[in-house]
Amino acid sequence: MGNITFQFEDKTQSPVTVSIEAGETVLEVALDNDIQLNHNCGGVCGCSTCHIYVQSGEDLLPEMSDREEDYVDRARNPRYNSRLACQCKLNSDGDMVVVIPDQSGIIGH
Repeated sequence: MGNITFQFEDKTQSPVTVSIEAGETVLEVALDNDIQLNHNCGGVCGCSTCHIYVQSGEDLLPEMSDREEDYVDRARNPRYNSRLACQCKLNSDGDMVVVIPDQSGIIGH
């Protein structure tokens, strides 16, 4: 077990730290804890709306697949630490920090 701290580009939102266990995705943890993170494709790596920035803990995640990389390239403002939350499934327990980009310009759920 570990913790994940969600930080937000939208500075009106305060950081949130919650528990996360190996086998869970960042998207699942966000949704289970009422943290707004769009996921128009339903979390199947079919869009880029669950785009996040992994600030720390990237060593706990699997390598980025070619498919994920294709969708990250389509995200708004991709960076070297961009990932899709639906594909960030913890391989082992540990702590992570992720930043959720501003969700206000994304239409969907």
